[in-house]
Amino acid sequence: MLHTVEVLTPAQMRATEDAAIASGAVTGASLMEDAGKAVADRIRLRWPVPGQATILCGPGNNGGDGYVIAHHLHRVGWKLHVLGMHTKAAGDAATFAKRWLQSGPVLPLELSNLQQGPQSDVYVDAIFGTGLPRAPSEDIAAILHHLADNVADRIVAVDCPSGLNLTSGKILARCYAAMTVAFDSPKPGHLTADGPAVCGKLVIHDLGLQAWRQIAHPCITAAGPALAGSDKLDTAWLSKRDSRGHKFTHGSAVIIAGDSGKGGAARLSARAALRVGAGLVTICPTSQAMPEHTGQPDALMRKPLDNATELTDLLKDDRIGALCIGPGCGIARAAQLLPALLLSGKPAVLDADALTALAGDPSLKTHAGCILTPHMGEFTRLFPDLSSRLSEGNTIILPEAARRAGGVVLLKGPDTVIADPLGRVHIHSAFDIPWLATAGAGDVLSGIITGLLARGQSPFDAACMGVTLHAAAARRFGPGLIADDLPEILPAIINSK
Repeated sequence: MLHTVEVLTPAQMRATEDAAIASGAVTGASLMEDAGKAVADRIRLRWPVPGQATILCGPGNNGGDGYVIAHHLHRVGWKLHVLGMHTKAAGDAATFAKRWLQSGPVLPLELSNLQQGPQSDVYVDAIFGTGLPRAPSEDIAAILHHLADNVADRIVAVDCPSGLNLTSGKILARCYAAMTVAFDSPKPGHLTADGPAVCGKLVIHDLGLQAWRQIAHPCITAAGPALAGSDKLDTAWLSKRDSRGHKFTHGSAVIIAGDSGKGGAARLSARAALRVGAGLVTICPTSQAMPEHTGQPDALMRKPLDNATELTDLLKDDRIGALCIGPGCGIARAAQLLPALLLSGKPAVLDADALTALAGDPSLKTHAGCILTPHMGEFTRLFPDLSSRLSEGNTIILPEAARRAGGVVLLKGPDTVIADPLGRVHIHSAFDIPWLATAGAGDVLSGIITGLLARGQSPFDAACMGVTLHAAAARRFGPGLIADDLPEILPAIINSK
């Protein structure tokens, strides 16, 4: 079992707050007070001795949070330099701006007032929050640039760094935070695209709104180091603790390899499928390439496969639970074998050369048992019109790609995003393991997922668990990792308590 957290889009977050307020259980003012006090408390944990703080408040509710933060820091002895647009504030934000004005002034939110103000221990970015749809004005962008250039290690952002689109994770204006305090749940932009790089340490404060969460079902989930406790696995099932089983109980997987000189990628996939617990793994190169596959591991079965007819015959074996085609296969060979593989209806991971072959033949139709694992270039070849819309956000575009494919689509990258035709989306943020960007790492991922498919996992669950195991192995090994190391680390991950 993969432990995840739910992710709300900014629109869902607004709907959740509206539903809670409409119920009468909370008010907008009480939510703003709770949020602002939570940020102030986090600042006090990080800087326990009262010092100097600069608070930058926008015209909306995010700015209202800023005035609450100023109030609570002032109460415990902090010196405050507050810049804001309080004359444009309305509703609860205006109420808290007026409360702050009883304690201290608010200077106009201008670059000159920031530059001429005191050097501060902490700078609070409460300018724009979850709903920023477009680039801020030049004046605000200049303030954000100044902060990022001069005090990056002292910036605390409310909701997100102003200039970050929380739907897509795209940067609308240069921005940064050393720590971001968000509310109720992470948003897609915290975890995808540029978000992890600019949010710093992500802290989620619970506002107690679970009963009113307006989540579009199926919902978005996430795992990764940015989310405390969400990157854990229940590994009891993976470790084969049931002594009544045998090799076929745990699945038979087939890895289709290529011609001579191309076998390394497929062997990486095969080793990974074995290490993740598939009971039997068979690698199938061409007859000519068979001598290349005589080495370790001895547990790997070998069978030559030269054409689609031989593949059709092989797939008559009902014990075969999953296939992997693409790593080191060759585009022409993948194109030759894909029709028979897809016609069989068996669960399959399509990667690398298989994706290029698929993109080149519109007559090929994938099915619900397929998992497509493109990187961005392959995604563009498969879905050129959707790739041009990726600025809208992977969590919006990828479910549409999955519906077109009729199966699971896994878009590889530092923010790997997985979607299925039902609309489920899973994000795994792996920005903390740049050493995973090494040749063959994707082949290992394909093998892990194939092994999980062979063991009976659904395509969506196999993809989500596979990405988590893959990342966990890379984290365990650390810098210096090469793809060959990943399968050998898997037993330690599976056996961890």
